[in-house]
Amino acid sequence: MNLWQAFKMAFKSIAMKKTRSFLTMLGIIIGVASVVIMVSVMQGQAKKSMEMFEKMGENKINLYLYAWDGGESVQKVMDYCLSLNTYIKGITPNAEINDTVTIQYEAKTVKTNDWDNVNWDVPGVDPWSTMLHVKLGSEQYGVCNNYKLASGREMTFLEVDEALPVCMLGAGAKEQLFGFTDPVGETITLNGDPFLVVGWYEKMDIDWQPQMDNIIVIPHTFNRTMNNNYDMNEYVIKARDAQSTVKAMTLLTAYLNGMFPKDADGNRMNGNYDLGSDNSAAENQQKASLMQSLVMGAIAGISLLVGGIGIMNIMLVTVTERTREIGIRKAIGAERSSIITQFLIEAAVICSIGGLIGIAIGYVGTMIAGKLMGDVFEGIILMPEPFIAFGAFAFSVVLGIIFGMYPAIKASGLQPVVALRAD
Repeated sequence: MNLWQAFKMAFKSIAMKKTRSFLTMLGIIIGVASVVIMVSVMQGQAKKSMEMFEKMGENKINLYLYAWDGGESVQKVMDYCLSLNTYIKGITPNAEINDTVTIQYEAKTVKTNDWDNVNWDVPGVDPWSTMLHVKLGSEQYGVCNNYKLASGREMTFLEVDEALPVCMLGAGAKEQLFGFTDPVGETITLNGDPFLVVGWYEKMDIDWQPQMDNIIVIPHTFNRTMNNNYDMNEYVIKARDAQSTVKAMTLLTAYLNGMFPKDADGNRMNGNYDLGSDNSAAENQQKASLMQSLVMGAIAGISLLVGGIGIMNIMLVTVTERTREIGIRKAIGAERSSIITQFLIEAAVICSIGGLIGIAIGYVGTMIAGKLMGDVFEGIILMPEPFIAFGAFAFSVVLGIIFGMYPAIKASGLQPVVALRAD
C-alpha cells in the first residue's frame, strides 16, 4: 500500500463516521484555538509595552544622586558624563518646580500644582495627567528624554549657563496655551516673569504617562530663583546605543563608587546614588512577557493533551472495529509496517483537520479579543504570528502520531488467525 492509498483510506474512514470524528477532533480544536488566542494576546500586550518603552526612548540611564556638598558632586558628575562623549550623547537634570507656578499667555492663565481648583468629578480624567508641569533641564533635555522637535529649536548651552529666560513646550502645554497657533517666538510669563518660547515638541502620546506632553522646560539654572534652590536629585543620561549604555553604566558606577566610598559598616559617605537603565526595564519586561506566554501556552496545551488521549481512545475503538479487516490484510501478505503506517496516518489526518479548524477559530478569537480589549491594544492590530499558528498545527500533528502509535502497534501485532475469527 502506498501513502496515497493510505490517505484515501484515512479520509474515507473519517467521512464514514462524521460525528464521532468531529467529537474526536474537538479536543484538538479547543487546544489549538486556546494556544493561538492566549499566546497571541500575551504577545500583543508585550508589543504594546515595548512600544511604550520605545516612545520613552531606548538607551536611557536614570541617575538619582544624593550629595551633601552644596552641588559640587553634581557638577563633577555632569562634567564626567560630558567627557564620555564616545558613549554618551548628553545629560540633563529632570527636576520639577514644586511650588505653584502661574503661567500666562495673553488672556489665558494656568497654574501648576493647583490642587485646590481641581475638578475631581470628571469621570475618566486624572487631574495629574492634564495639569501642566514646569521642568528644569539642560539644553539636552529633549535628546535625553526622546522628545522630537515639532517647530523651533532647543535651548542652547549659553542660554542655560547664563539662565536666560527661554523655554520649550510639550505638545500638551502648547495646546492648552496656544491651541493650533505656532508658539515659537511668543512670550509667556511664569509667576510674572517673561519667557521666550524657542521651540516645542511633538506629542509623545504615552498612555500611562500623559503628563510627559504637559511640560514647560526652562534652564535648570533657574533652580535658585524659582525653586528655592531645591536639591536636584534626578538626572537622565542618553547613551548612543545599547553597547554604549552598558559601557557608560560601568564607568559611571566606578566613578560614583569612588566619589561615595563605603565606610567600615558598609554605609556610603558624603552621599549616595542609584543608577539604572530603561534598557534593563525593557529586557525585564520582555522576559516577563515571554514567561507569561509560556505559562499561558502550557495551560492551553493541556487541552491538546486531553485531545490526544481522545485520539488514542478512538483509535483503539477503530482497531477493535476493523480487526477482521486487519486479519485479511495480514493473511494476504501485508507487513506490520504498512498496518502501522495506515493507523498513524489516520490519527495524523484527524489531528491535522482538527488543528486547521482550531487555527481558524484561533484567528477569529484573537481578532475578537483585540476588539473587546480595544483600550489595551489601541493602535495595534491583534493577529496571531504565523509561527504560532504553524507551531500549534505541527504540535497537533505530532500529538496525533504519538497517541496513535500504541493503537497502530497493537493493530499490527494481531495474529491473522485470531483476527479472522473476530466478529
